[in-house]
Amino acid sequence: METFERYSWLWKDKPEEALKQFNKLRDNEPQLEDYEEKLTEFVELQKQIDEISPNHQIGALSLKTENVKVGLYNLINNWKDAFSRDLHKKAKMLLDQLTDEIKQIRLKIDKPVNDIDSIGSVMEALQEIRKKQSDIQIKFKPVSEMYNLLENMFADIMEKEEVDSKRFLEKEWDALVVKAETVRNTLQGQQADFKRDLIKGIRELTVDVENLHTDFEKNGPKVPNIEPKEALDRLNMFKDEYSVRERKFKSYYAGETLFGLHHKEYPKLEEIRQDVELLDKLYSLYVKVKESINRWHDIPWIEISAEIDKMNETIETFGRDCLRLPGPLKQWGAYKELKQEIDNMTETLPLIQALAKSSIRPRHWDEVMQLAGQEIPYESETFTLANLFKADLLRIKEDIEDISDSADKQLRLENTLNDEITKFWEEQELEINTWKGVDAPCTLGGNIQEIQEKLEEHAMNLTQMSAFRYVTPFKTQVQEKLNQLNNVSDTIERWLKV
Repeated sequence: METFERYSWLWKDKPEEALKQFNKLRDNEPQLEDYEEKLTEFVELQKQIDEISPNHQIGALSLKTENVKVGLYNLINNWKDAFSRDLHKKAKMLLDQLTDEIKQIRLKIDKPVNDIDSIGSVMEALQEIRKKQSDIQIKFKPVSEMYNLLENMFADIMEKEEVDSKRFLEKEWDALVVKAETVRNTLQGQQADFKRDLIKGIRELTVDVENLHTDFEKNGPKVPNIEPKEALDRLNMFKDEYSVRERKFKSYYAGETLFGLHHKEYPKLEEIRQDVELLDKLYSLYVKVKESINRWHDIPWIEISAEIDKMNETIETFGRDCLRLPGPLKQWGAYKELKQEIDNMTETLPLIQALAKSSIRPRHWDEVMQLAGQEIPYESETFTLANLFKADLLRIKEDIEDISDSADKQLRLENTLNDEITKFWEEQELEINTWKGVDAPCTLGGNIQEIQEKLEEHAMNLTQMSAFRYVTPFKTQVQEKLNQLNNVSDTIERWLKV
């Protein structure tokens, strides 16, 4: 047993955990030598297992070790497999990176040279090849060494396509260098023509930018007194026009760099860019606000309680975004209209929220309709916020606030009248007892004093209610209940005096 005990770590430890520790101790970047040393250890262990005698004699007993050796051999293979696959993953990642680099550069220099953009891209690729030429072998070497080690020990874990990619990697690079030299020689003969076309294009762009700027000032979104929707349409049109000139500018700028020419400046193009960016901020917010409000128009009234908080948060966000817009925009009519729209909705939403409260009754809706001078189908299943927006609630803002406040107070009064007073007396019992020799019940007994005190308290409450200005819907009910309680109180007093 001592012969096999020294191999116990093979089954007690886990290869995956050991591999994590292996990477951690080397700052997640173990070198090829570290892998080679580790994998060689496993190979040596297998040799040791091979040398163990197939039979072990203990006195009269003969122990066969073949099955144990096979088990140990398989365990070592598991450890080898874990470390070799980790090395293979890193080798393949480096191989894929180099292969992709070569492929991307190849795509650039294979691109037909038809204009300044394409010649710039090709020249950039040629320059990239020249820079990489000095250190490319340093990148190839570790990949080659990793795969050599893997091929010597574990060739079966790699696919043929991968092996071919590794084998032809340097050939691909050498072919790319040859191709680059051919392209470079070709371009040298074409540069004069491209340079001449570039200078001509710059002159044309200079005139084109001046014309665009003039058109932008005369017919663009900054023109005074145009509707925001019209301004937005013009902005989108000039954004497209600007993008065309911007692409040309960048292309010609790269061409100027390529041919060592002075960089032409286009101050009018820069002015358009700044105006477009400013206006885009304004109208992007404008579109968001309009889309949100239009969407709110379609919200059914039965869903308003669940939506109103989100609507308030949204309009508050719009308000903050509006205030954060750059100062120059705040002088434009579109900004003023946008801010007014946000401010109006900021004041309207609390009115909608007030009308959605549970205290609002049909009588309150009737008041709102009378004040607004418009029908509001509050009982209809198709009632939406669009119906309220049409009613121009801001015009009667103070009236709605007063109606909402009265509704809350009326609800409290109604609850007091029904739940505290009416319900209390519906459940009370008056105890009438016999007296001396009289067989029939004729005297009041029980808690009559408490009843009298409660009658007095509730009568006082009803008297106060009848004086409230918002008691009107319950005036008759309050007065009837007060008369009823007063009559009961007077009857009890006379009864007690008899």
